[in-house]
Amino acid sequence: MPNFIVYEQQGHVVTLTMNEPERRNPLTGNSAVPDFLAAIDRIHNDRSVRAVILTGAGTAFSSGGDIRDMERQASGEVSGMQIRQEYRTGIQKLPLALFNLEVPIIAAVNGAAIGAGFDVACMCDIRIASEHAKFAESFVKLGIIPGDGGAWLLPRIIGMSRAAEMSFTGEMIGPDLAASWGLVSRVVPAAELLNTANELAQRIAANPPHAVRLTKRLLREAMHTRLDTLLEMAAAFQALSHQTDDHKEAVNAYLNKRPPVFKG
Repeated sequence: MPNFIVYEQQGHVVTLTMNEPERRNPLTGNSAVPDFLAAIDRIHNDRSVRAVILTGAGTAFSSGGDIRDMERQASGEVSGMQIRQEYRTGIQKLPLALFNLEVPIIAAVNGAAIGAGFDVACMCDIRIASEHAKFAESFVKLGIIPGDGGAWLLPRIIGMSRAAEMSFTGEMIGPDLAASWGLVSRVVPAAELLNTANELAQRIAANPPHAVRLTKRLLREAMHTRLDTLLEMAAAFQALSHQTDDHKEAVNAYLNKRPPVFKG
C-alpha cells in the first residue's frame, strides 16, 4: 500500500499531501496516522524546514473517519474498552503531534473537510480555503462525538457559540461563511490555492527560524496557560533569541539599511 502522506520539500518549505483521493483522504482504516506521525517526526529532525503546507489530493481535503471502520466499531465485534484504546493510540495522537510541531503549518483546504478531516485543518496554525472548500463538524450526524480534540480546538478558533452551532447541527458551511467566522484566513480560486499557500509559507520562511518556532510555541501555550506563566516562558525565549546570530544579523542589517540574511 502506498504511503498516505506524500512528502515534498522545496527549499525551506515542506508540502504534505493526503493522497488517497479515491476514498476522499480518510484518516482511519489506512496508514494515515502513522504516516502523519512519521512526517511530523521528520520535520522535527530537519532544521532546514521553516514552514509546512498540508493539503489533500483530488476533490476533498479529508472526509475524516472511514465509515467502514465505524461499522466494525458499531457491530459489537470489539469492546468499548478496545475502541477507547484504538482512539488513544490512533487518531488522538494527531492533535498532540500537530499541536507540538514547532514549525508553522498552513492547511490549504482544497475541498470538503469533514469530521476528523475538519479537525485536522483546525490543528493547523493557518487555514486558507479554495472556493470549493466545505467544512463540517459532522460527528453528531453519525451519533458520535468529536473524538479527536475538535471540541477543544474549534471554540478557540471561532468562539463557543459558533463552535456549538457547528457541533450540535453537524451541518456544512461554505468558504465565505468560514472566512467571516475567522475559521480561514482567506478564500481564493481553486487554481490559486497552492500558489497562495506557498507564497505565505515563503514569507514565513524568510524570517529567522528560531523566532518563528518560539513564537508558535508561545501562541500555542497561550491557548491554555495563565498570563504570568506565559510571561515567564516569553522571558526565557527572549533571552535565548537575543543571543542568536540571526538576531544580531537582523539588528546589523537594520542599522546598515541592508536586507538581512538569516541562516538559522
